[in-house]
Amino acid sequence: MKQKIGCVLMAAGNSSRYKENKLYAEINSESLIDKALNLIYGLDVCKTVVVTQYDDVMEKAHNFGYKTIKNSHPEWGLSYTIKLGINELTDCDAIIFIVSDQPLLSGKSVAGLIEFFRENDNFICALGHHGRRGNPCVFPKVFYDELLSLTGDIGGSLVIKNNEDKFKLYNIENEKELFDIDTKDDLNNIIL
Repeated sequence: MKQKIGCVLMAAGNSSRYKENKLYAEINSESLIDKALNLIYGLDVCKTVVVTQYDDVMEKAHNFGYKTIKNSHPEWGLSYTIKLGINELTDCDAIIFIVSDQPLLSGKSVAGLIEFFRENDNFICALGHHGRRGNPCVFPKVFYDELLSLTGDIGGSLVIKNNEDKFKLYNIENEKELFDIDTKDDLNNIIL
């Protein structure tokens, strides 16, 4: 039977290193949040949840038909965004967590990761390039409790580190797909 995979788009951060809301930074006249919302449209998932602190992002997500969850405590860190997403998708067999600041990530790579997970559904699976792990990551239900126990600004990397024997990498050709935007320099470098 085909696994039910849920999707969490994480768009709740404060962009503290970027110095303004990086979700509206543009590449090729498209904002990071619009790129992310477009990317996840049409993925082979049973339900998509967008976790954000921003009302305008919630409105954009609603226009795509995505469920939205307001993160009223972004200062509680990445772990809280993960918890909000999992709590909405407990009926799913697995969840793919996608960050909203990887502007060069392709739908083809994400779809490939989902199919790779379906063939390795007892494993945590993540995109990578030449053995270097990146995002997104897919976590089977057996890891939900461990993800829910995270605190502060800690994400799924700790769960992966604690379960390396249950982890597989889906390698992609273009390393730039894994790049995320934390600072304005990152944005300038990725455009070059």
